[in-house]
Amino acid sequence: MARSGVRGAADDGSATLEFIALTLVLLIPLVYLVIAVGRIQAGTFAAQASARDAARGAVVQGVAALEGGASDADAQVAAESFARAASDVALADFGLGTATNTVELACSDFPCFAPGSEVIAQVTVSVPLPGVPAFLNGAIPLAVTVSADSASPVAGIAGASGTANRAGAAP
Repeated sequence: MARSGVRGAADDGSATLEFIALTLVLLIPLVYLVIAVGRIQAGTFAAQASARDAARGAVVQGVAALEGGASDADAQVAAESFARAASDVALADFGLGTATNTVELACSDFPCFAPGSEVIAQVTVSVPLPGVPAFLNGAIPLAVTVSADSASPVAGIAGASGTANRAGAAP
């Protein structure tokens, strides 16, 4: 009987150690998975917000440029520049770098900012996975690419009706 008592004393505490080891083995990948999925979801939200802001900003800036007397080509350049800036601000709000995205604008009609047409913005964002070292690039991806698109209608040029009203014409 003395032998079984000695043998039982050697096993004391091993269940606690096994529980801690098993918890760490299961908990660390689970925490990483939650962080990675949360980061990808933030990238998806950022892409959606960025596309919406880029499309709306392009319409506002393009129509404003046309109202200021710019040509269609100059209005397109101003709209693309403003869409890129609006996209960068939206991505910065979600903590993503501005170098990880592309913004592409397209128009449903020509000229681009004609009343009744739509400006479509497509934004692609590369979301880096947290904690992945660069030397693993061939084995696993270092980033996940998400994209979103949004369309914004062009209502018309406000100056056309505003000029007639300021000149004394009846509203």
